[in-house]
Amino acid sequence: MELPEGYNFRRVKVTDHNEYLDVLRVLTTVGEINEAQFKELVDHWNSVEGIYYPQVITDTQGKVVATGCLVVERKAIHQCGKVGHIEDIAVCKLQQGKGLGLVLIQGLTAIAEKEGCYKVILDCSDHNVGFYNKCGYTHSGCEMVKRFD
Repeated sequence: MELPEGYNFRRVKVTDHNEYLDVLRVLTTVGEINEAQFKELVDHWNSVEGIYYPQVITDTQGKVVATGCLVVERKAIHQCGKVGHIEDIAVCKLQQGKGLGLVLIQGLTAIAEKEGCYKVILDCSDHNVGFYNKCGYTHSGCEMVKRFD
């Protein structure tokens, strides 16, 4: 699948602050994050080479319309292998149905493969399983969680 003409897949920038957070609100609670906090976060992502790959898709106007992040974890198993974790996949409601989620997953998966990950994993709600199956992902196990909020 390809992006619609004029759309771009790229790394998040500090200037994406409001648009990035607005898209994430489609997915979950974000809270109030001011520009300084967002800059600190993006600077952190950028300072830790080879771990964080926060990506966005922008529309023809340059507006952020989809978000996702790959986090690469180094392991002791698999000969000190790497596992990619796909996180925070969100597409602006007005942009859903255009294949942007699929392109985002494909892009993040390609980064994981390029970085030498032996697998890529993600968590999703039951109603999103079909979408991730279309992206080439299969059910494997069960997610467990303990929240501290």
